[in-house]
Amino acid sequence: NPVDRYHALGALGAGLMLPRTLGGEAAGTVAGRRVAVSGSGLGGERPGAFATRVVVPEAALVDVPAGVDLRQAACAPIAGRTAWRCTVDLASVGAGDRVLVLGASGGVGAVMVSLALGLGAEVVAHTGNPVKAAWLRARGAEVVVAASPDDVVASPRLAALSPTVILDPLGDGFSGAAVELAAPGGRIVLYGTSAAADGELPLRQLYRKGLRLLGYAGLADPPEAVRAATVSVLEAVAAGRLEIPIDSVLGLEEVNKAFSRIAARLVRGKLVVEPGA
Repeated sequence: NPVDRYHALGALGAGLMLPRTLGGEAAGTVAGRRVAVSGSGLGGERPGAFATRVVVPEAALVDVPAGVDLRQAACAPIAGRTAWRCTVDLASVGAGDRVLVLGASGGVGAVMVSLALGLGAEVVAHTGNPVKAAWLRARGAEVVVAASPDDVVASPRLAALSPTVILDPLGDGFSGAAVELAAPGGRIVLYGTSAAADGELPLRQLYRKGLRLLGYAGLADPPEAVRAATVSVLEAVAAGRLEIPIDSVLGLEEVNKAFSRIAARLVRGKLVVEPGA
């Protein structure tokens, strides 16, 4: 996850113990029981999952339903939870919504595309890389737009869509573009600033359209919300209502390669690190 990379760079977790093992989400087995590991400070306040074995509280374990691959389960506690909390809990996406997923080829965005489609919404996927457009269409997005912030606003297809929900992990000019594009009464969920931490919003548009601007801070989620969303994600995967696309499975010794690919935006969906892979 990008958050693992931020911990490695020292951008998060200042003052925590050093050295420490990173890795904020995982799946594995405990005496034959298949589990995902959710919350409890994994990879921050306590040693994380970039290891062959990890000690966690019993409260951090969520049972993995039958039929769910452990690699997909490993992506549920952070990436899956973020997608669920933003799409379901905050934006309340449902049938009849028109959803624009910005940064849709990323680890969370790709899950959001699948989740919104499963909820009956019309989904348009945005990517900054035209090479990823075909991959997003294969994930079910009705329309895919490869665009910069200015191009997003100028896109006739997006203007015609008039999205009722926009899911934004990018910040920078994309957040202002979201306000310009959103339908009156629409919901915008900001859950990251991977393009830039600052941006300008057209405030007149924001209030005249009656938009709701919602922020999601995964690191501030209470334990009960972490667990509930993780369980919901795993149940949806088991029922075939949700896909967590996995780009690659890398060996534990390839963590730096994984970080480099995330930084260069060379990932479609999720990267999984697996000992012995």
